[in-house]
Amino acid sequence: MTDTAERHMALDDKAKAVLEAATKVFLEHGFTAATTDMIQREAGVSKATVYARYANKEALFQAVIHQRCALFTQRLQTVKSMAGDLRAKLTELGRGYLQLLLAPENLAFYRVLVAEAPRFPELARMFYVTGPKAVVELTVEQLNLAVQQGEINVQSVGVHTAAELFINCLRGTSHIECLTHPHARVSEAQIDHWVDSGVTLFLQAFGTQR
Repeated sequence: MTDTAERHMALDDKAKAVLEAATKVFLEHGFTAATTDMIQREAGVSKATVYARYANKEALFQAVIHQRCALFTQRLQTVKSMAGDLRAKLTELGRGYLQLLLAPENLAFYRVLVAEAPRFPELARMFYVTGPKAVVELTVEQLNLAVQQGEINVQSVGVHTAAELFINCLRGTSHIECLTHPHARVSEAQIDHWVDSGVTLFLQAFGTQR
């Protein structure tokens, strides 16, 4: 390995350390209370290293949000491998979604981003597109197949609205409860209850084999 390659790898490692430290600091303290000094100490690097990669705290925050959205998108793809009838598919989708949505780190990320949305509207929009909007679109795909197979009838509201109703049913109580109780931890049994209730309600409203 050449000296240049070694320096490049070292810089990548340090940049990664800075980003990981920034994520931890922002999630624990929020954007306003966080400082680059706190991030530098958490990363165990010099101030020069931080500023060589990120011009200021705003640039660090943007990088953290981009990374978190990319991770959310990547993890959401694992929910796509669904098999079985519609109840089984919606149950798998719902469990995967709530496990991701209600993870403590993702809840903390949501709190910080919403608080800073007026300051960073483009980042808030990116979060919406890669998070809530992407989940609805994934649900739409499954519901379109169910319509074709005669499992549901959503003519009264349309497929897209039906998908939004399903996701909102899952997210409504569970999300607000967890957001307002930051030290609580959701059990698998609680997730199962929310998902089963949401799937049952949806199929009672739109299922063709009631």
